[in-house]
Amino acid sequence: MADDDKNQEKPKGSMVTKILLFGVLPLMTAIVLVVGGLFIAGVLPGGGGHAVVEEEHGGGEDEDDGESIAGLPAVYIPIDPAFVVNFASQGRARFLQITVEVMTRDPMVPEYIAQHLPVIRNNLMLLFSSQTYDSVNTLEGKEALREEALSVIQEILQEETGDAGVEAVYFTSFVMQ
Repeated sequence: MADDDKNQEKPKGSMVTKILLFGVLPLMTAIVLVVGGLFIAGVLPGGGGHAVVEEEHGGGEDEDDGESIAGLPAVYIPIDPAFVVNFASQGRARFLQITVEVMTRDPMVPEYIAQHLPVIRNNLMLLFSSQTYDSVNTLEGKEALREEALSVIQEILQEETGDAGVEAVYFTSFVMQ
């Protein structure tokens, strides 16, 4: 009778071992491999082999921050109210009204712009009022003015905060009279 009990216990023990070896262990291995792969690929937070490479090659935090900001959605910030400037053109007084919005992906930039808005408005006002009618009458002239406005805003933010922050400037209204 004792031999019968031993024979019955062996299959139970070997059945549990088979379930662990052929069922649970491969499943756990697959989960670990998938999660590890996602971590290394940078899909999971804190992962990504590129951060290790940058640190080894002297990459700083600024580069890593730039990569993480690039994935954020665009934020558009109006520079209100619209700019109204006058300039002379062939002896006639001309007026220019421009509504400006800036685009960023950095969540801190709206605060920086609000904090330094007087300087930004002043420098943009000087830029817009120094234009001539002929220079801003063409599409190329408007694009060049837009690029200059971007440069002005980026310089101010770079000086004041250490981060240019703004990616683009858009004229959402442009009226010349």
